[in-house]
Amino acid sequence: MNTLLVLNITPELEEELVDYLLSLEELGGFTSYSVHGHGEQGRLSIAEQVSGRRKRVQFEILLPEQQVDSLIARLAEEVGKGIYYWQLPVARSGRF
Repeated sequence: MNTLLVLNITPELEEELVDYLLSLEELGGFTSYSVHGHGEQGRLSIAEQVSGRRKRVQFEILLPEQQVDSLIARLAEEVGKGIYYWQLPVARSGRF
């Protein structure tokens, strides 16, 4: 079964993460886009607390479930801290 691995990172890590993911031959590709995080007021700067949001970059990677743990371990070791992730089962995907 395929899994959608979602990575949510600080904008400062974006280029490093893009370069790293592009270097992985086993990945068929990924999607990234700018998002805003809300909540965790204690971790926000004063400006972020006033606006009520923090800039983040989100990545979506579709891959076989058995590859997820390995990728997460390598990301933690080779890219760095500040990556929040979750995974979702994908019942079906394809191309037209």
